[in-house]
Amino acid sequence: RPTQAVRVPVIHLHMTAATMQVSQKDFQKAQEQLKLLKKDPGNEMKLKLYALFKQATEGPCNAPKPGMLDFVKKAKWDAWNSLGNLSQDDARQKYAELVSSLVSAESARQKKEASPEEGRHDGYETLIVTTKNNITKIMFNRPDRKNAINHQMYREIIKALEEAGKNDSTIAVITGNGDYYSSGNDLNNFTNVQPGEMEKMAKDGAVLLKDFVGHFIDFPKPLIAVVNGPAIGISVTVLGLCDVVYASDRATFHSPFSQLGQSPEGCSSYLFPKIMGLAKASEMLLFNKKLTAAEACAQGLVTEVFPDSSFQKEVWARLEAFASLPKNSLAVSKQLLRSMEKEKLHAVNSRECEVLTERWLSDECVNAIVSFFQKKSKL
Repeated sequence: RPTQAVRVPVIHLHMTAATMQVSQKDFQKAQEQLKLLKKDPGNEMKLKLYALFKQATEGPCNAPKPGMLDFVKKAKWDAWNSLGNLSQDDARQKYAELVSSLVSAESARQKKEASPEEGRHDGYETLIVTTKNNITKIMFNRPDRKNAINHQMYREIIKALEEAGKNDSTIAVITGNGDYYSSGNDLNNFTNVQPGEMEKMAKDGAVLLKDFVGHFIDFPKPLIAVVNGPAIGISVTVLGLCDVVYASDRATFHSPFSQLGQSPEGCSSYLFPKIMGLAKASEMLLFNKKLTAAEACAQGLVTEVFPDSSFQKEVWARLEAFASLPKNSLAVSKQLLRSMEKEKLHAVNSRECEVLTERWLSDECVNAIVSFFQKKSKL
């Protein structure tokens, strides 16, 4: 029989070589992309990636089977061995596709987290401010400092209230990130002040505080406090300026002004006696009594208390229902409720800030704060 020449499909070979080259590039690129993933893909996914990598670089499983008690090595061996005779080219391709799907999923998740639907506001370092479902949420975000309010945070809360008052949200909500609602005024505001700067510090502090409280007095929409944990000082006193206060049963309410040589603010000197009666208000504002959530509710400072285990779920379901109500009707009604008192509240705020300026400059206040830091350093 005559010998027939074998025709080699040159074009096909070129295409295969090109495909292999692209596959190798994709494989190398996928390895780099995998290092950039921020979220752990989980053990099951890591085993798949391990098996495909081994198959792509070494071919079918050729390692001895580990012992039954070597769980990690056995899991890796099983994953690799399960690929059978899958070619190295196909393994590279599958590896690249798997990494690509992980990268896409993470990118989509990050976009969702930062998307307009989530409505996160830019320009805040001490707060997380979002607008979603007609609710602007202002969350204190210094959990490592128990959400203590420093000068920057005071200014950012003012800014957040201004934005929330003007945007399209129906209600605004204030809450805390972490275990605390807020530990109140950051006493580090008073440290590192030179003796010659004390008067300026006190006056500047009073101007900032007056502006801060004034924004609560003038806030035009329903303002709701969601007290997720202990609340102290200024974070307690401005609750009287909120329209509704919901608290977890693990929240406490403490205003230790006289303990620190200071005096009440946030219009509490006027509102707390109105809310809870003079005797109970005096016990809290003069003698530093710490209230449980149940006591604060019984005395009218808190609207309702929820079990901590279901607090977030129950409260936010209720808030979303509130936010579905007619926006203008709520705003007009809130302003009617507050209009008769607004002038009085601004006068009270001014007077409280005047008294506090005097207190901050007094030896009694300075000594009380020094004593507080000394006790704290011994703990």
